[in-house]
Amino acid sequence: MIGSISDISPIASVIISIAIMLTGGFLLTRLTKPLGLPDVTAYIVSGILIGPYCLHLVPDDFIKGTAFLPDMALSFIAFSTGQFFRLSTLRQSGPKVILITLSEALMASLLVFVLTYFALGLSLAFSIVLAALASATAPASTMMTIRQTNARGDFVNTLLQVVALDDVVSLLAYSIAISVAVASMTGGRVQFASVVRPLLTNLAALAVGGLFGVVMSALLKRRSTDNRLIMAIALLSAFCGLCALFDISPLLGCMSMSTVYVNITDDDKLFKQLGYWSPPLLLLFFVRSGINFDLGILMHPGEGMGGTPLLLIGILYFIVRIAGKYLGAFLGCKAVGCSKNITRYLGLALIPQAGVAIGLAALGARTLGANGGRVLETIILSSSVLYELIGPACAKAALHLAGCYSDRIEDIVQVSETTASGAAKNETELLIERIRAIQRQLPPHPEAENEEAFNSAAEDYYARLTRERTRRRTRR
Repeated sequence: MIGSISDISPIASVIISIAIMLTGGFLLTRLTKPLGLPDVTAYIVSGILIGPYCLHLVPDDFIKGTAFLPDMALSFIAFSTGQFFRLSTLRQSGPKVILITLSEALMASLLVFVLTYFALGLSLAFSIVLAALASATAPASTMMTIRQTNARGDFVNTLLQVVALDDVVSLLAYSIAISVAVASMTGGRVQFASVVRPLLTNLAALAVGGLFGVVMSALLKRRSTDNRLIMAIALLSAFCGLCALFDISPLLGCMSMSTVYVNITDDDKLFKQLGYWSPPLLLLFFVRSGINFDLGILMHPGEGMGGTPLLLIGILYFIVRIAGKYLGAFLGCKAVGCSKNITRYLGLALIPQAGVAIGLAALGARTLGANGGRVLETIILSSSVLYELIGPACAKAALHLAGCYSDRIEDIVQVSETTASGAAKNETELLIERIRAIQRQLPPHPEAENEEAFNSAAEDYYARLTRERTRRRTRR
């Protein structure tokens, strides 16, 4: 009789484990969606439940064998980030938004580094990597709140530009931090050459990623829609594998690849197709991250943590990062002369943290080793769940306080209060017209756009096959 999944054949074990992870992640979203929580939270919690500290439904060998998932998932995340860096957008954003982004991202990193290295006395490698991760945000929650409230104005425009640039800053900060961490762990002392060498390798990855973007634009130019998706995934996988071969993070290179591609082709349909294809991969990645969540060490000091309980480190990190984000955004807005509303409330909308931070933590864990890496992932995962719980509420509060939307439907949309003949409309007629006007103004949801692009590719592929079959029959 079979005792556990690990007791059955390896092939069956892998297939059943994937099914459990996909099903568990999906079922948890049925509970979190009514609560207004993002899907990432459901995936992480699902991983914790099926992991070794609860039900232990997935064997350890499978988890070790899927160590490539963080690299692949982050490659897709970084590639999707690059689409926002069109030259026209960068010219429009100007130095003001760049300065605000640098201020809020680096202030969060600085305060977390001061907390961990100087106040708590943790190791340099651990402190600097955790500080770099503090700069990352999760724009999905903020974007969702903007759509739900139909918020508009200068505050929203500034927020969207800062969110788009924020992940770039965090990727650069992580690349520098991991270089310093490696140097401090291997040589005991951080030397200039040992820091510059990894930075040069990351710059090389950035250049090679741009070259891949040029190749991608050439290969996809005259391809059918189905082959475009195949070639894009093949190039992403090839670049990711090349980076893994030389032990380099693929993040900056993948972002460079998509930036070059979108500026050469001005094509956003590929990103929508990839966005519709990638959810199962990202689900597996986040569920696997939840499986690695170590509940047992939260109440105990981790090795190299100076006797400080991880729960205390996690709570302090949670609070200090929020303070850093708010203070950095406030000072950045002050420096460039933003309005009072933007200066006061922008930081509230930059609290969520999930996808990029979790992926970077998984990569950083491999560098820091078994103990430090496990502690790093545990702190980031636990705090990310908390950030996703309070993030949407903080973003909505920021939009409301900044005057970007109103709770009164009369303020949201204006309609004529009289008919064509001049007669006054009753309250029911006015309400119906306002609702219809709001529906017309709502932007399409990204998931709907992604699905439309993916379905369009499938329909084109089917139409092409039909034409080929018709030609063959005609020749016969």
